[in-house]
Parts: sequence; structure tokens; C-alpha cells
Amino acid sequence: MKKIFLLIISAALFTACKNNNQKFDASGTFEATDEVIVSSELPGKIISLTIEEGAVIGKDSIVGAIDAVNVSLQKEQVEASIKALGEKTADVAPQVTLLQNQLLVQQSQLNNLLHEKSRIENLLKADAATGKQLDDMNAQIDVVKKQMAVTTQQIAVQRNNVSTQNRSVLSEAAPLEKRIAQLNDQEKKAFIINPVNGTVITKYAEQGEITAAGKALYKVADLSTLTLRAYITGTQLSQIKLNQPVKVFIDNGTDQYKEYSGIAYWIADKAEFTPKTIQTKEERANLVYAVKIKVKNDGLLKIGMYGEIKLSQ
Repeated sequence: MKKIFLLIISAALFTACKNNNQKFDASGTFEATDEVIVSSELPGKIISLTIEEGAVIGKDSIVGAIDAVNVSLQKEQVEASIKALGEKTADVAPQVTLLQNQLLVQQSQLNNLLHEKSRIENLLKADAATGKQLDDMNAQIDVVKKQMAVTTQQIAVQRNNVSTQNRSVLSEAAPLEKRIAQLNDQEKKAFIINPVNGTVITKYAEQGEITAAGKALYKVADLSTLTLRAYITGTQLSQIKLNQPVKVFIDNGTDQYKEYSGIAYWIADKAEFTPKTIQTKEERANLVYAVKIKVKNDGLLKIGMYGEIKLSQ
């Protein structure tokens, strides 16, 4: 009889210990630590989108493309406009060549007059010419020199005018080249590039659909680490601090749990009403504080799965 009584007491103690081991401080659900919603940067038809929900995709991988024919046509139009600017520029060479030939003729006339002046000066020394003849020759030389100066000035003016005109025309090329740079950037944005390593959580669009700039195409998240968002009461708040190790448990069959190690990396600074789906240590508590616990995923943890925590270590 005494042995039976001891067995009953031992069983009761074992059951009590087991129930105590399964009593958790808080519960919550798992969510992705970092989620990225990838959107289209261009409006148009989706010509390819080679992803499926659950697929693991790498960072910077091209997963699709948007039809960018309109962008390409705009680029060709701007390039044609730049090419047409060259045909609008003036060529100064013919006018300058004509004036330079005129200057050569004037130089030849000046050389002849200078030679004639020298002859008259020699004759004047021999009293074979008059001073008036020398004066007339000097006057002719001055006229030709002035003509040469005017011609030289005309060459400079002609070059300057044509250069100014051409600069005005070619200045239109700079904004057009900037426009080409913008269109090149838009062409690159036609490719849908995955920004992070992760798993496709949700796919919002399909190949062949028409999309708009900024419209979501899919959601991707890194599931190697998940976050358990749990809720604690105000009396438990003093039992946890940032970067504190926390024991995390998930169901592993009937009345069994699988244990994980977690790190509390965020604690809410304001209380909120207890979510209906969450049971706290004190179920009657109206206000609770949210905490986020980062847990390394071994492949068994899923988004939306319930988890329990123990604050005591």
C-alpha cells in the first residue's frame, strides 16, 4: 500500500514537472525578418517573369523583363536629331578661301606699287621724276594697305560669325545627349532584377499582363532567419532586454516541442491591446508589449507558424 502511495506521488510530481516545463511565458507567430516587394520601374507589357512562389533566387539575377520598344524608338529619334544638327552647321571654308585669294591679289598689287615707289625714288634723286609722282605712289600704297586690312578683318569676322552660328546649333546636342542617357537608363530598367537573396513569398503578376511603374510584381524574403513576434505583459517587461538569448519552442508532435535559440533584437516602447490570437502568461492582461526574436531557420520554421518563448535561461 505504501509503495502504491509513493508511485502515485512520484507520478503526480512528474506530471507537475512536465506541465511546468510546457508552461511558456509568451507566444506569437513567425514572420519574415526582411521582406522586399519588387516593383516594375517601367509601365508596359510583362514579356517575361521567370519566378514561382517558393523559388529561391539570387541577388542581382534577372527574373523578367518589361516591353521597352517605345523607349528604343524614342532613343532612335533623339539620335537622328543629333545627327541632323551636323547638317545645320555652316562651312566657313568657301568664304574664307575667297577672301584669302582676294588678299593675295592685294598683296601682289602692294608689291608692285612698292617696286614702283622705289623706282620713282631713284628717278627723283636723278631729277628724272617729280615729288608729286612720289606722293601719288604713296597714296596708292596706302589705299591698297587699307584694302588689305579690311580684307583681313572680313576673314576674322566671317570665321567668328560662322563659329557663333555653329555653336548655337551644336549647343542643342547637349540636352539631346542627356535625353539619350535617360533613355538608356530606362532601357536598363526594363529588366526586372532581383535585389536580394531570398525566397519568393508571393507572386502578384504573370507574363503577358500590363503593369504600371511602381506596381508590385512579387515579394521576396530571406528565410534563413525568421522573426518570432511575441507579446509579453508589463510585469514580464523587466525580465527581457535587447540582445538577450531566449528559448523558442515550436510544436513537434503531440505534447512535444522542438527548441531553438533566439535573440531578442527589438522591444516595443509602447503597450498595445492583446491580439485575439495570442495567449499571454497572464491571459487577463489587456495591454501587452511586442518583442521580436530572431531565430535561425533550419528549414522547419514557416511564416505564420506559432511559437512559444521562455524568458528564463
